[in-house]
Amino acid sequence: MLSSKRTLVDCRQFSWIRRFALDYSYDFSNVSAYFNGDPMSSEAWHTRITERTNHGRNTETIADILETQQHQRGAPPAALAATQRLRKSNSVAIVTGQQAGLFGGPLFTLLKAITVLQLAEQMAVAHKVPTVPIFWIDSEDHDWEEIGSCNVLNTELKHTSITLIPPPGAGTNPVASLQIGPDVKEVINELKDSLTPTEFTAELIGQLQDTYVEGRGVADAFGRWLESFLGKQGLVVFDGSDPSAKHLVAGVFEKEVRAKGHTAALATTAGSQLTACGYHAQVKPQSDSVNLFRIDSTRQAIRRNDDGFIVGKRLYSTDDLVSEILAHPERFSPNVLLRPLVQDTLFPTVCYVSGPNELSYFGQLSEVYKYFGVPMPLIYPRASATIIDSSTARFLSRTNLPMETLQPRDEAALNHFLEAQLPSAVEQSMQSVGSALQQSMKDLIAAVPTVDPTLTAATQSTLKRMERDLQNLHNKILNATKRKNETLRRQFLRAQAQLFPHGAPQERAVGFVYFLNLYGPAFIDLLVNDLSITPKQHSVLTP
Repeated sequence: MLSSKRTLVDCRQFSWIRRFALDYSYDFSNVSAYFNGDPMSSEAWHTRITERTNHGRNTETIADILETQQHQRGAPPAALAATQRLRKSNSVAIVTGQQAGLFGGPLFTLLKAITVLQLAEQMAVAHKVPTVPIFWIDSEDHDWEEIGSCNVLNTELKHTSITLIPPPGAGTNPVASLQIGPDVKEVINELKDSLTPTEFTAELIGQLQDTYVEGRGVADAFGRWLESFLGKQGLVVFDGSDPSAKHLVAGVFEKEVRAKGHTAALATTAGSQLTACGYHAQVKPQSDSVNLFRIDSTRQAIRRNDDGFIVGKRLYSTDDLVSEILAHPERFSPNVLLRPLVQDTLFPTVCYVSGPNELSYFGQLSEVYKYFGVPMPLIYPRASATIIDSSTARFLSRTNLPMETLQPRDEAALNHFLEAQLPSAVEQSMQSVGSALQQSMKDLIAAVPTVDPTLTAATQSTLKRMERDLQNLHNKILNATKRKNETLRRQFLRAQAQLFPHGAPQERAVGFVYFLNLYGPAFIDLLVNDLSITPKQHSVLTP
């Protein structure tokens, strides 16, 4: 079994994490008014579980829909067994979701799914309730730029983007309607050429070739890929675009239309309150917006006007739009604000595992949940992690460098690090000479006017020249140190390339397929066993 060395880092050290997310994890009382309980409280879990088991449900129907999807994808037995648990009258679900990123998407997609798996296992034991881990594929999104590429580190640890040619409709049509094009074979070969060859490469590339095939749906391939690794852990994958599930949420769509902008107003008010408290509003709905799209050949926004609604170029009355929703709910799709309500109408959700931005979305939805009469789940921040090799781990340990100091893409951190390698006597002497020069020249500048006032400017100019010469000497000493410590320089840049590819945190910048190539399928087990899902902790893992 693959094992790892784990170091835990306090997330407050990371400048890229917004204050709202930090307060949520470290001082929940500051943001408690926007949520339905603290996910670190056992009592809050008990309350949400009781609330969901007493709430109306239609889990038999959604379980049938899930089973159909799973059989189409060839889901593993453990995933099928988890769906069967959903049929129990006291079952609850822990849900997460993400767009259908190429080859599985960034590492954080995998971290989300594993957080759900770990939480489901923990809560099933702690609260003695059938708990189902569900991953919702956000396949009705149309943002091709977000999903059409997979980023890896090449053999030289350079950030490399592997990109599919956009299929017809990309960028306007829902991802669920897009099919993989004939270029996929070349793209997989490009990925293979970029990856460092390992004992796992051939099998990994073969699995990708079997999964990402020409003519298959982009979202379908993503679901198969995720399920092939995590289905055996019991993860239930759900394609959110499934038309057979839409009739179960037609009532949500109808209420959104009849609300006449009320839900947007509720979210806007919550956003204003967050802003007033020094946080930020993640979404700012337009006053005439409806939190639904109509899906024809493209995804069309729905807007209110005085006479009803405008969809594309067509005008609807309220009754006409509601009639179409009830007759053909498969033609409609929730936007980012309504999707959680749809999700938690379909499933008995007690907890949603969110990323940092999603956390802010949910901060604007408490009153919207109440309006729809749907119990708001607990929101649990996903696990956060960085994967480094043993060489980088030794470098960080030996130099005692905090990992966050390596994020800037300029050489300021490197120069600061190398300056610290200067012999203390050299640095102290440079500082002493600088201070003495400043004091002596200050005295001279004060004395010169008594001899000849016109020499003041020349004296000041001389000081500036001497300071430049001293700084140039310091730079020459620093450059000599750089040459002498070229090994340290290479180690620094190598660590920086792993920790912050292209200047971004690794979990956001690198696809998890990169790590599957390095460590094989056992990488999944390593994360399941060694990843800390405590929101305050960032795991640095060295397989």
